[in-house]
Amino acid sequence: MINKDFIIRLLLSFALLTSCSAQGKRVSLFNGKNLDGWAVLKCEAEVKDGNMFIKSGNGLVQSEKKYQNFVLEYEWKALGEDKWDSGVYFRYNEVPKGRPWPKRYQANLLKGKEGDVGGIKGASSKGLLKDREWNKFKLTVRGSKISLMINEKEAWKGEGLEDLEAGFIAVQAEVPGGGQHLFRNIFITELEASKK
Repeated sequence: MINKDFIIRLLLSFALLTSCSAQGKRVSLFNGKNLDGWAVLKCEAEVKDGNMFIKSGNGLVQSEKKYQNFVLEYEWKALGEDKWDSGVYFRYNEVPKGRPWPKRYQANLLKGKEGDVGGIKGASSKGLLKDREWNKFKLTVRGSKISLMINEKEAWKGEGLEDLEAGFIAVQAEVPGGGQHLFRNIFITELEASKK
């Protein structure tokens, strides 16, 4: 006779294994002590009180590794009183000559456009931010699809990413025009490609 509890445990184990294979382990990209795992390009950045401090210049703090499909979580805080501007770039492979930043894609941190991603229909939100306080973003990129949660609330879902290969992730420094920023609790979970 087949034990009912055994079958249930077997099915639950299979479901857990299946979900684990579709999603990687959540890992920290920033250790809060130094900038190991990052390259600082055309700007000045340092670790201050356990936070990534974007200090000066127009440039990037770029991941050493490339990522294709992922969930990226991070907290950020603008230090300027007004007109702050920064962003998080993803899925790019190079910065064009003579430019401080890639052409796309960017989850914007410009005042009034925080979380917007240019070129993606509907990728904008309002009313979910805390001005000049810590804000938590959770960006999911999978195939051509993208979505964002801001401070634990769904901000938007979109589709239309065209650059589908793995690329760098970078924090933007735009200090002369957009002020200094802090970043912390930067985590990534790699995902399998969508089946579509």
